[in-house]
Amino acid sequence: MPSPVLAAVAADIRRHGPLPLDRVLDRALYGPEGGFYEAGGRAGGRDGDFLTSPEVGALFGAVVARFLDATWRDLGSPDPYVVVEAGAGPGTLARTVLAAEPACAPALRYVLVERSAAQRARHAAALPLEEPALAFAPVDRDTEVPVPEAPRGPICVSLADLPRITGPAVVVANELLDNLPFALAERRAGDWSEVRVDVEGDALCELLVPLDPDRAALASRLAPNAPGGARIPLQAAAGDWLRDALAVAGPRGRVVAIDYAATTADLASRPQDEWLRTYRGHARGGPLLEGLGTQDVTCEVAVDQLALVRPPGSDLGQADWLRRWGIDGLVEAARAEWAARAHVADLAAVAARSRVAEAAALLDPAGLGAFRVLEW
Repeated sequence: MPSPVLAAVAADIRRHGPLPLDRVLDRALYGPEGGFYEAGGRAGGRDGDFLTSPEVGALFGAVVARFLDATWRDLGSPDPYVVVEAGAGPGTLARTVLAAEPACAPALRYVLVERSAAQRARHAAALPLEEPALAFAPVDRDTEVPVPEAPRGPICVSLADLPRITGPAVVVANELLDNLPFALAERRAGDWSEVRVDVEGDALCELLVPLDPDRAALASRLAPNAPGGARIPLQAAAGDWLRDALAVAGPRGRVVAIDYAATTADLASRPQDEWLRTYRGHARGGPLLEGLGTQDVTCEVAVDQLALVRPPGSDLGQADWLRRWGIDGLVEAARAEWAARAHVADLAAVAARSRVAEAAALLDPAGLGAFRVLEW
């Protein structure tokens, strides 16, 4: 029995001809009828499909809170202080950031942005939500000066799209860009072809067609030495997202994206199944086109393609970024608390011991520690 997404895609192909892969992936991941995230797919523990850093425990959010505090002070401690989390999922990162009680909390306006309505519906269970208007400073229309006496934070709101504001603001995206739809290009006899999706009988299949000249020129520039048969993702949606996020952050704000990342040339040198992966129930999923709507699809982020919008000002491994913002101090404090309270074995002692284990997972160079943190 084909999934609703697979059946709908096959019907579209029969009516309109082969479809671009990014269009198919958009429906497979986010489509309102049977899309993976709308059908309940998400990060999480036993009931999730994959694990992200916030789901490891509260430690990741505590370190992010330290970063947000430092940025708030760098900006002159504005009130309100707008932080936008793009791709907020069920709200786990937001909940752990607020649980860390950052110094910026009284000024904080935390905006959870999540395209999936099913995921967005979970925000109210994780956080007390307010009306979106409370997240942004009221402005005198004549002078464009913010009206004083803004309500006391933290104030959390939930939106489907990035807000229409002009910074300064901080935009954080943890494992979002790898979930944005992308096109695929393949090198054949020195030329580039586009991988489109066709239908054969009751199954979907790939069809190679010539890549348009502009994108072919871009592919040759990004991966000039790609061998025959090599494939690369063309991540226009990620570039569009970065452009929009930079507009939200404003000239003095920050954009932070955390993800697996590489260069296009590096991706071209590796087998596709190393950087384009599917997941279901914390295990690798099936073939890309066979499981549409029933599994997550993730693609490593090509940093050089994002740099076409604007080169990042900082590019660190997640382990180094977490250490920069104080994870080692938090872990040492947890070790000391565990040593002092192990004989009691109360909740505080157990939480301290858990924090040490969380740090090992977050810093693991073969796992989450290999993520890259890009800042603009």
